[in-house]
Amino acid sequence: MKGFGDRLAERMADRGPVCTGIDPHAGLLDTWGLEDSAAGVREFGLRTVDALWEQTAAFKPQSAFFERHGSRGIAALEDVLEACRQAEVPVIADVKRGDIGSTMDGYADAYLSGPLRSDAFTVSPYMGTASLQAAAQRAVEGGQGLFVLALTSNAEGPSIQHVGGPGKSVAGRVMEEVTRWNRTFAPQAAVGPFGVVVGATIGAAATELGIDLAAFPGLFLAPGIGAQGAGSQELREVFGQARSRVLASASRSILRGGPTPAGLEESFARTRDMVLAAVN
Repeated sequence: MKGFGDRLAERMADRGPVCTGIDPHAGLLDTWGLEDSAAGVREFGLRTVDALWEQTAAFKPQSAFFERHGSRGIAALEDVLEACRQAEVPVIADVKRGDIGSTMDGYADAYLSGPLRSDAFTVSPYMGTASLQAAAQRAVEGGQGLFVLALTSNAEGPSIQHVGGPGKSVAGRVMEEVTRWNRTFAPQAAVGPFGVVVGATIGAAATELGIDLAAFPGLFLAPGIGAQGAGSQELREVFGQARSRVLASASRSILRGGPTPAGLEESFARTRDMVLAAVN
């Protein structure tokens, strides 16, 4: 069986390199005529999957918007993840977990198996990248993957990620370690199962820090598209020769087209066209 990175790359080539975020903000729920409750976020997620499963390269539910409704919200997330699996669309659980030892093993249990099972989940390396290695090995053994935070789209990120400067930055070290995972755990893969999160809003930061994105052997999950201000020009500026491996993540710019399927499809198509103009 092909690994996660190769499978996702093939779907990106077939459907376009856009990942649809499932982010049921209270404001969006209201716009869609849904109540701000576990039932509301469940309906929001299922409608999004039903409308876009044929078009999108992947779905990325943001766990926080489900978790805030307690156990019923988690049950709603389980239903949305199951709908993604039934539609055979890759799903990335946006949970940003990262810890040591048995605690990280527990997170791997949660998001690589059972009712919250996903094709990949987002992880934070700031307990040390070695703390994530067991989860990485487990992911590749199950045909799954991880996306590791590296150069994020939030304004606060550089205060930690850029520390060390050119050639020695924290973000550069993260990239080196994830590169090593791909080459160690999946040496035969054309596209490694371990990707990194690099925001489409970071401008020339990677170049200034001496990070060669084009040499990275995995995919880039790129938030910041649409509502956060990044478009075709920003994607080209940030990723340059690496842009063919960019999975652009958009949520509000797509979800504001709801609640009708036609509205979601139209907003998705606009986002996809913009991204394709940048990466081709």
